Amino acid sequence: MSKRVWIGSLLALGWIGAVSAALPPSSHAGAGPGEAAAPPAFAGEMRQFSLIKPLRPAPAESFAAPNGATVNLAIFKGKVVLVNFWATWCAPCLREMPALDRLQASLGGDRFQVVTISVDRQGQSVVQPFLKRLGLGHLPAYLDTQSTLLHAFGARGLPTSYLIDADGTLIGFLEGPAEWDSSAAKALIEHYTDRLSRSL
Repeated sequence: MSKRVWIGSLLALGWIGAVSAALPPSSHAGAGPGEAAAPPAFAGEMRQFSLIKPLRPAPAESFAAPNGATVNLAIFKGKVVLVNFWATWCAPCLREMPALDRLQASLGGDRFQVVTISVDRQGQSVVQPFLKRLGLGHLPAYLDTQSTLLHAFGARGLPTSYLIDADGTLIGFLEGPAEWDSSAAKALIEHYTDRLSRSL
């Protein structure tokens, strides 16, 4: 088995635990005194959502837009953003993609955006047909073929989702697949989009 296939298999089954030991303690911690107000308690899988402490900007590394342009997350400033890292070969990713598509269809707009970023090395040649085949018409086909942005976030595997505030500040993350169109997930997101509305 090649090294590439071996690593891909590990990611598809979950996440590489060995990487977690190298991550800074602040990457995966809850909010403490002086941090932004924590959202209310959430039910279901959203109980796995972890606030990031201390608050810090989202990584500025670039990735590819669906049209091939080089962009970074600053293009979404002014919106609450859910960044989801995935790949076509990742079985848990495939299970949650329809929920992400429904979430974007339901809440996407001026205040919120789902940004799905594939780490498939083959790029659009595999990603676009996959999205079309599953009828996922609301999800953008962003690419991080070298996993540069994935590593900058410190993600430990796929899928991993990060919630980012409208000013580009990392709010928190959730490792593994989730029902992102559930009432609990929508309540989490609307906690921050409502806060955005009050600031306008």
